[in-house]
Amino acid sequence: GSEIQKKIPFLGELGELALSMGQLFYAPSKLVPIISCPPEHSVAYEILFQLNSLVHMQKISCGQVNNDLFDILRGLSLDTTMKILAKMHKLKSTCYEPVQFIKNQLANMRKNRNSSSPIKSTHAENIMSCHRVLVTPSKVYFLGPELETSNYVIKHYSEYASDFIRVSFIEEDWGKLSFDAISTSIEQGVFSKPYRTGIYDRILSILKDGIVIGSKKFEFLAFSASQLRSNSIWMFASNDKVTAENIREWMGHFNRIHSVSKCAARMGQLFSSSLQTIDVPFRDVKNISDVTVTTDGIPYCFSDGIGKISLSFARQVAQKCGLSHTPSAFQIRYGGYKGVIAVDRTSFQKLSLRPSMLKFESENTMLCVTKWSEYLPCYLNREIICLLSTLGVEDEVFELMQHDQMSLLDEMLTNREIALRMLDKMAFPDTRTIVKMLMQGYEPNSEPYLLMMLKAYQEYQLSDIRSKCRIFVPKGRVLLGCLDETDSLDYGQVYVKITMTKEELQDTNQTFFDKVDQTAAVVVQKVVVTRNPCLHPGDVRVLQAVYNPQLDNMGLVDCIVFPQKGRRPHPSECSGGDLDGDLYFVCWDEKLIPPKTDTPMDYYARRQRHTDHDVTLE
Repeated sequence: GSEIQKKIPFLGELGELALSMGQLFYAPSKLVPIISCPPEHSVAYEILFQLNSLVHMQKISCGQVNNDLFDILRGLSLDTTMKILAKMHKLKSTCYEPVQFIKNQLANMRKNRNSSSPIKSTHAENIMSCHRVLVTPSKVYFLGPELETSNYVIKHYSEYASDFIRVSFIEEDWGKLSFDAISTSIEQGVFSKPYRTGIYDRILSILKDGIVIGSKKFEFLAFSASQLRSNSIWMFASNDKVTAENIREWMGHFNRIHSVSKCAARMGQLFSSSLQTIDVPFRDVKNISDVTVTTDGIPYCFSDGIGKISLSFARQVAQKCGLSHTPSAFQIRYGGYKGVIAVDRTSFQKLSLRPSMLKFESENTMLCVTKWSEYLPCYLNREIICLLSTLGVEDEVFELMQHDQMSLLDEMLTNREIALRMLDKMAFPDTRTIVKMLMQGYEPNSEPYLLMMLKAYQEYQLSDIRSKCRIFVPKGRVLLGCLDETDSLDYGQVYVKITMTKEELQDTNQTFFDKVDQTAAVVVQKVVVTRNPCLHPGDVRVLQAVYNPQLDNMGLVDCIVFPQKGRRPHPSECSGGDLDGDLYFVCWDEKLIPPKTDTPMDYYARRQRHTDHDVTLE
């Protein structure tokens, strides 16, 4: 017994135990534990959220959330309290005496009053601070605030930013919920009904009843496409001035959409992470017609999701995005419009948009940019390798490419020139520090910090090769799809002009490039084109890349320009793609061009299930 007692960190003898009426500091909720604040101990929402977070992360024990703790917090300013709670978050073990910890921190702050600095806040235009709630099958975790890219909705309602939270439904280990966590089949057969699990009821109750934190009740608002993939939603705490319903009404008119899935997707359109650029009045927007062809009774839209932008206005948008150059195309959200706008040097209209880009009616006139055309390196993956192998590309080709890449990854740890060449070609976003050091003359084998970063980059690349067969393709790019507005390309032809790497600019023996200038070149030979995800052999298309004077005058770079002629659009042949922002794998390496192709699969959309009434939250 004495041995056990020695191992107990806190041990002492108590007198007689007596039961007495206490005070409840926890809300009666399915999400336990959530601290509630009694009326006589009211504290700011931000403080209450952080107290919950400290309890959930086991930085303070539940039993220490009492009158004494609330009394001392009530007497402090919000700024001081947030500083102290932030220090408590950094503790490596549980604090069993939070009141004493706060008193000690206050004493330290009085001593260092002159040297203390206020909490730094970000004022970046497109960065927001957001609270998060993680819901597991049995617990709840409050996190944040965390910095992330803003979206148009929260930017518009920035004065109510603290009333938004992101809620994610996850496993106990913080991993993604498995596919059968919500519903599973308990019987075999075609007519067996799915069994809805307790996790289904838990998620549904949160969506219906919301989450209460102090005086705020957060209710379901909407979710973006990326949030849907990660089982996340946005919630909003309605107040006297703005409610969640008011926000949805401001976003657009969704009452004409009678498909539940499509209505949810359209609501999430404005929640995509984006850069807010310039307000464009509707009078500066021109409506242009779509290019459609009917083949075998099936209507195909060659211009699905793409419009135009004038060169002068594109320069203004690029400047707002913080770019030093003007991209050839932008992926945008504009009111109820969604898609790509390509630069048209012959147009004087700010925006020219097509009916296929309009997803719902909206009065919002802010032009939001989600991405733009730029240099993107090209990689094989497991699916593309399987399809190319099926179509006749020899396995030795893939093995040799993998061997070459792994050899270069080894050599860059000792050779400065090879390291610079690899980083220039692969364009990894987090390698700027490495490139700066290499450009200033540091050698990998003489600078430990540089070598450590190069080894981390090497391990990242090798990990992707092991798990995804992600093999770098030097003679290839990932390009944004655009339409031939000049109607000069024939079916089976594409126009590809790319930004060249330093190595490509120095190599003069490249017959597949034409019209090479100081930074870019036009590809002129057969190219293999596909789009991820690709699962059918017909998703891989072999097309002829050509030089076209009319398109060259348009100045489209880092895009693949598809024709508006033929029985059906080439993007549709590639896994049912379109031109609203899809990225295409384009390769002109002769060894990877398959000797045969398969008939493209029919990806024509089937009729959706529609309700006979307006879609509601229920």
